Amino acid sequence: MNAFSRRGACPALSAPMQTGDGLLVRLNPVAGGISPKSLIGLGESALRHGNGIMEVTARGSLQIRGLTADSARLLATEVDALGIAVRSGVPVEIGPLAGIDPQEIADPRPLAERIRVAIEEAGLTARLGPKVSVVVDGGGQLTMDAVTADVRLKAVKTKGATLWSLSIAGDARSAKPLATVDEDAARDIAVAALRMVAEKGREAHTRDLSERQLASLAGWHSFTPLSVLPDISPSRGEIGSSRAGSPLSALEIGESRDDKAISPLEGEMSGRTERGARERQPAGSPIGLFNLGNTHALGIGLPFGSMPAQSLIDLAVQAANLRAIEIRLAPGRALLFLGLSAPSSLQTSAATLGFVTDPTDPRIRIAACPGTPACASGRIATRAIAETIAKQSSGLIDASLTLHVSGCAKGCAHPGAAALTLVGDENGAGLVVDGTAKALPAAYRPGYDAARGIAGILAALRAQRHQGETAAACLARLGAAGIAELYRRN
Repeated sequence: MNAFSRRGACPALSAPMQTGDGLLVRLNPVAGGISPKSLIGLGESALRHGNGIMEVTARGSLQIRGLTADSARLLATEVDALGIAVRSGVPVEIGPLAGIDPQEIADPRPLAERIRVAIEEAGLTARLGPKVSVVVDGGGQLTMDAVTADVRLKAVKTKGATLWSLSIAGDARSAKPLATVDEDAARDIAVAALRMVAEKGREAHTRDLSERQLASLAGWHSFTPLSVLPDISPSRGEIGSSRAGSPLSALEIGESRDDKAISPLEGEMSGRTERGARERQPAGSPIGLFNLGNTHALGIGLPFGSMPAQSLIDLAVQAANLRAIEIRLAPGRALLFLGLSAPSSLQTSAATLGFVTDPTDPRIRIAACPGTPACASGRIATRAIAETIAKQSSGLIDASLTLHVSGCAKGCAHPGAAALTLVGDENGAGLVVDGTAKALPAAYRPGYDAARGIAGILAALRAQRHQGETAAACLARLGAAGIAELYRRN
């Protein structure tokens, strides 16, 4: 726990990351969920050792903020005492209802575990960068479609058989399809792709693989079923195949030709530091009630992915009183409560505490980092601005529009481009149109008045939006210069 991870790395429990409000750690329970009692214990630890802020990220990880080097060690000890085993290594992620959703095509847990084991056996964990990830999606009510990954596997039914559709570098919309194969081949191809990435170095992702390498992966299963992982090594520089003449035999792992690159992974809509999930709300929102057959799961969201630890403690106490048996972390900055005797009662309590209980709540469509006064790097009160914008934007911000409020140019809450970005700097609250927090703002207002500038843009959106037109399309018609002028003058 002596070495802190750099920004952009994954701040695991054993490697906290330095941020503007102290150290941050991220927890991913091995079991996929925790008991209400464990969440209460984590909240109490966050109050004792951090700044009392807890987050659920866009990928469904739990974060605790505001730690010091000493308190991070104490927190780790208390997590162990609570009996919460946390996952390490290359993330191989599954949906929050995996194994319990009657609508899922296949239980993704066995394949995910086989991939985790194969990654470890291949010695890839230390050779891959901290942001390399795999998604194994069994389908169902809550898919992983909005979560980006280097390798994606999704269950499909073909002529009564369950196969796995494998794609590379992106989310469900942007990833490049490779093949549809059985479970054995899916594991082997996924790990082979990661070995190719490892040969390119710790900064590489599957988006950096050449078209020729991708073609080899796509055609691999057509030649021979693989019972063992291929030999991909610097000395061989190729994928071994048991058949002579296979197009796999001559492919270079470290190719650097000018092949057409795959689109880069998108930025994140998470709890400040985690890349890989898009701003848009997934088609299957994690907020609401989900039928699990004989019981239900209730999804409750954290506004902007963040809540005071005491509020989470209060919610977990209510859940325990209603006989909740498990709380699962869900992509989209939400918690799923399982086994409740009266879901509507917890939903009411959550709304009173300030949680998101409505999937149309505009707060789920706004990315906002802690900002001032929570973060030393922040120049504007991001959460206050975001809350004000949310109250003003009912029905105006739809899934087509991304809105990012960043305390500084680092853009931790959403590193990717957004339709509208407010960013704090020495000049106040700058507006970036269709860009990132690092871009040069087109207009400025004082930080305390930034929400009023956005209100002017939203008023124009309300007045000029055509029937059936998305918010993003209307903004595109208004144009960057026009939007900047609306922000300045109102």
